[in-house]
Amino acid sequence: MNYFPAALQDLADQFARLPGIGSKTAQRLAFHVLGLPQEEAEAFAEAILEAKRTVHTCPVCQNLTDRELCPICDNDLRDHGQICVVAEPKDVIAMERSREFNGVYHVLHGVISPLNHVTQDDIRIKELLHRVATSQVREIIMATNPDTEGEATAMYISRLLRPMEVKVTRLAYGVPVGSQLEYADEVTLSRALEGRQEI
Repeated sequence: MNYFPAALQDLADQFARLPGIGSKTAQRLAFHVLGLPQEEAEAFAEAILEAKRTVHTCPVCQNLTDRELCPICDNDLRDHGQICVVAEPKDVIAMERSREFNGVYHVLHGVISPLNHVTQDDIRIKELLHRVATSQVREIIMATNPDTEGEATAMYISRLLRPMEVKVTRLAYGVPVGSQLEYADEVTLSRALEGRQEI
């Protein structure tokens, strides 16, 4: 038995396809959109269509942009000899918030994950190798997540880069600022000790 009109159910089903959205949240979102004034609903729909029309990957770093090159690749003040490799476009935003990195990025659009049927051919590794082979790159900073898939991806890429004689580094991981040592697990403490610095 259908409790909702078909169009409303279809809208909820579309929201439910989004990552992290369950059926109850999808229903709430569908009801919210249905309750919007006509102009706001149209603006919401147009924003989705406009993003699909105009946003594409940068041909250099694979980050998302609506220009020919993304603003970071197009910036001559950035250090183009230092590339930070991240898994997703949202990781670029996280790195930029730190205001500590002045190099450029390469976005893989995923990590190698055999359980999820994601292989090295499904992510943007070939583009990175081509970039390193055809430009003056001094250092590749692997900034994938410190989980099994992120570590495996970083190690796989570092092996591919070894013959190219480019320095490959990995972000240091350790105890988060503001946390307490008693709550840190053994792997985190081990990484913190390995990445210790002189003060």
